[in-house]
Amino acid sequence: MIGFGRMGAGMTGRLTAGGHRVVVSDPRATEEGVAEAGGEGPIPIEGIPDALDAPRIAWSMVPAGAITEDVLSSLRSVLSPDDILIDGGNSNFRDSQRHAEEAAERGIGFMDVGVSGGIWGLRGGFGLMAGGSDDDFARVRPILETLAPEGGVGLVHAGPAGAGHFTKMVHNGIEYGLMQAYAEGFEILEASEFDLDLGAVAEAWRHGTVIRSWLLDLAATALARDPGLTELRDYVEDSGEGRWTVAQAIETDVPAPIITLSLLERLRSRQDESFTAKVVAALRREFGGHAVRPPG
Repeated sequence: MIGFGRMGAGMTGRLTAGGHRVVVSDPRATEEGVAEAGGEGPIPIEGIPDALDAPRIAWSMVPAGAITEDVLSSLRSVLSPDDILIDGGNSNFRDSQRHAEEAAERGIGFMDVGVSGGIWGLRGGFGLMAGGSDDDFARVRPILETLAPEGGVGLVHAGPAGAGHFTKMVHNGIEYGLMQAYAEGFEILEASEFDLDLGAVAEAWRHGTVIRSWLLDLAATALARDPGLTELRDYVEDSGEGRWTVAQAIETDVPAPIITLSLLERLRSRQDESFTAKVVAALRREFGGHAVRPPG
């Protein structure tokens, strides 16, 4: 968690985010690490009110699920009316709408901020998709612009509470489809009769082609480092947002075959063996006498 408070007299020597004093609440953090980053702490969550002048802004950045519920509940219990609570994790947008209502009951503002950019955001800035009221967005905007790429590009106030995480959810669904298309293309290249240098192909595609992108940049880097990707197992996790995107598409009768199939491919990658494929093989043997392969 990160807490932001207004700058007061004598505070100009401290690292600020949009003119705010920064304190950190994270049991894994060390005083040396926090100080090196320019903040103060770490402190316990219950210490945030005393550490910052009102009105305060508290930013939670933890994985979606039970830990987010616990952290947001703890922060609501210590924050005061007119403070703002931000959830920057990958929460479900329906949960964010509920969190906004729970914060409003205590007079606390709430914003859900979808964050994109991964570890590279530290260099070039993060893509930020914010949901919440106009007034709350105006108050947190200086902080968000500090985190966004230079000039504040990559920052959007998507709409009311829930809209930030909804937009980030769809963003991640699109990401699934893009990654799957690149992956399938490179497998076709790898399986061809040609002894192709996939890293060189990826590097060439990065310049002047219609499929150039940051994801392709990352593919070129990975293939140059390990052309056969021998360091990796063909097992792909998912954060859950692809599932939510597919569920939303179904709920709103939007056909989304690419995103849906890319999600299913991730599930398939986790199978050591496929019972589905065994059933298909068994049926082909039963109706057509087609040969099957024994285990092993």
